[in-house]
Formats: sequence, structure tokens, C-alpha cells
Amino acid sequence: MNARLLLFGFLLTLGTSRAADAQATFVPQSFTSEITLKLGYRYLLTLPSGYADDPQKKWPLLVFLHGAGERGDDLELLKKHGPTKLIAEGRTFEAIVIAPQVPSGEFWNPHGVNALVETIKRTHRVDEDRVYLTGISMGGFGTFETITHYPNVFAAAIPICGGAGINVVKFGAIRNLPLWIFHGAKDSTVPVQFSEMAAATLKRLNAPNYKFTVYPEAKHDSWTETYANPEVWDWLFAQRRRR
Repeated sequence: MNARLLLFGFLLTLGTSRAADAQATFVPQSFTSEITLKLGYRYLLTLPSGYADDPQKKWPLLVFLHGAGERGDDLELLKKHGPTKLIAEGRTFEAIVIAPQVPSGEFWNPHGVNALVETIKRTHRVDEDRVYLTGISMGGFGTFETITHYPNVFAAAIPICGGAGINVVKFGAIRNLPLWIFHGAKDSTVPVQFSEMAAATLKRLNAPNYKFTVYPEAKHDSWTETYANPEVWDWLFAQRRRR
């Protein structure tokens, strides 16, 4: 019996010693590194009528982010939906309009979107206080992600049938940004709860400049009705960046 007790005591002491040794191996460390991302998009660009007439005039910039179905390397796909479809059908905007395209299998990168915006600012006469972002489905998610990363770049945004996901934790940065969120109540592709979560977060933050519209009978396509509504465009182009 005593031998067993002695063995147990030895094993207990050995275990304690090993635990102490294990704790002693944790040494605080740190490192710094720089990461360079190579980003780029092919895109469609439309200049407003009269752009060439006055070389001093600056124009609003409208950025459209497409959905997952328009990914690839065929820019004609971008004319299926959104402002680019309206332009292809003869609609005119008093703005520079750009529609980048995500390669197949990829998703919107907010840094890539911002880099394109900055490029257009350098190469065209953009009113930097009137830069607008809108997107549908995957592009709706991309819209939320881009504005939370770059809240001071845009004057307003219209995310449609997308959502915010984990980005709601960053919504403090866009509390004052004018937003009009749209979704279809019967959307089975991207459930309306994604936009509801975004709207609820903005409400909790007492955000003063957001609106949330749910179409009771709409499924995933809540963008056709939205972009066909003149009030939406009147609201959007009336917004100016808050400094």
C-alpha cells in the first residue's frame, strides 16, 4: 500500500513539474510585415452627355457592383441588370458610370473597388463629394463591405438584396452615411434577414440617414423595381459627402 502511495506521489510530482515546464515555454513574441495585394478589374465606363463640352466641370461618379451571375470575362454580362442595363436601353445619367467585373469564382474585394474609384478620380473629372455606390446580391454584400472599409469615400450607397453579415460590427463607421437598403420579402437566394440585420444595427446606432424598403411580394429580383423608380435616383444624386 505504501509503495502505491509513493508511486502516486512521484507521478503527481512529475506531472506538476512537466506542467510547470510547459508553462515556461510560452515566450511573448511579435512581428511586423507588409503585404501587397495585386488587384484589378475590367470594367465598363459611360461618360455623361456634355462631358467634353466643359473641361472644368466635375461630375458625380456612380459605381455599380453586379451579382454572382455576371462574374467572368465577358463585359456584355454587365448589361443584364442595374444602371448598365438602363444605359444600354437608352437611359442617360448626369454622372460618370462605371461597372467593374469580378473574375469567375471570385468575390468583391473592397480594396479593389476603392482602388478603381481612386483611379477614376485621377483620370476623369469626378466631383469627389458626389461618389455613389450601389450593388445587387453579391454586389449588395460588396457594397456594405466597401463602405465599411472606406466610409469617407462615398456620399451615399444603395445595397440591394445583399446584406452585411459580420460587417455589422463595423457599422459605427457608416452611422452617418446616407443608405437606402432594399430587399424582397420572399427572397430565397439571399434571405431578407441579411438586410434586416443591417437595418436593425443602424437603428440601434441611431443612424439618422438610412432607409429600409422591403417589397412584400418580391423574390430575389428586388433591383428591377428599385432602379426603375425615379425617386431612388433623385434621392441618391441629392446626397453629398459629409466632411
